[in-house]
Amino acid sequence: MEQKFFPAYTIGLDAFDKFDEICEPLGKRILIVGGRKALAAAKDKLKISENFQVVDTVIYGHECYEERVIELYNQYKDSDVDFVVGVGGGKALDTAKFLAYYLDVEVVTVPTIASTCAAASALSVVYTKNHVFEKFAYYKKPAYHCFINTQIIADAPHEYLRAGVGDTLAKHYEVEFSARGRELDYSSELGLTISSMCNVPLMRYAYSAINSCKENKVNDELTQTVLAIIISTGMVSMLINPDYNGAMAHALFYGLTNIEGFEERFLHGDVVGYCTMVQLMVDNKDIEAKKIKEFLKSIEIETTLSERGIKCDRGYLDNVINSALKDPDMKVIAYDVSADMLFDGIVKVENL
Repeated sequence: MEQKFFPAYTIGLDAFDKFDEICEPLGKRILIVGGRKALAAAKDKLKISENFQVVDTVIYGHECYEERVIELYNQYKDSDVDFVVGVGGGKALDTAKFLAYYLDVEVVTVPTIASTCAAASALSVVYTKNHVFEKFAYYKKPAYHCFINTQIIADAPHEYLRAGVGDTLAKHYEVEFSARGRELDYSSELGLTISSMCNVPLMRYAYSAINSCKENKVNDELTQTVLAIIISTGMVSMLINPDYNGAMAHALFYGLTNIEGFEERFLHGDVVGYCTMVQLMVDNKDIEAKKIKEFLKSIEIETTLSERGIKCDRGYLDNVINSALKDPDMKVIAYDVSADMLFDGIVKVENL
């Protein structure tokens, strides 16, 4: 029996008004997990009513890693938590989802930035304590509900929204590259079809949305961009066969995290946007890569390694390339990719 769960969401300036009504079936006792800045940003708008009891408010840390989640589980496993509320960006929300999984309770997400689809996806990206990618933790369903207050996102630094655009842009190209030439079931076919919603709206709205965010203003373009980043990408992730959910763009990003300090210096989505061009060049889609390059430049994302102070040297990148090729996202793709092909794609992007 096939069973699918899709992300439910509320978006707008008044997104929190229905919190009581929507969350009432989950119980009364809430554990809030988030980042320090995120919790401060949401404090005045997300007012938990007297209908709920906040067991505790926890600062998740600086990374989504299993040791921290186990530590929090041991701390709260006997606290009769009814559900977890995750507040923040991707790492905070991934931590909240992972903890809810350990506690065997539902999770509600409150994204304070729109940099990934973490608020609506049914997985967590798990790193080591030292910020190196370790694994994916998959769940049967996404968050019970996602509350997207667009003013909170508009008030956040625009770089996070920009990174969300770069991350989302990759989804369409990655699922097509992984699913190409395969017999797809209904769910995967639908996921592949709607993956264009991770691309077309961004090309249309993202420039205006980012400029609006720079002024801390909400406009329709920002709302449409946020929906593409969080909901469209989350929907594709839920629908598509997990084998087709990623490809070279994300694999190369995780490979690059082997460079010391890389994860701390660069936003995930900015780099994934760049890596999308590498995938397109390896796939001999030069014209599409040039289109993406011009788009990324228009929203101020670096389009080469050299712009990030990383030398395009085979020896220097050898560990990056080998790690990328071993990444789970590279297990099911359109054809075998060698280290030479991947490095050649990187060089072509440098010279694009």
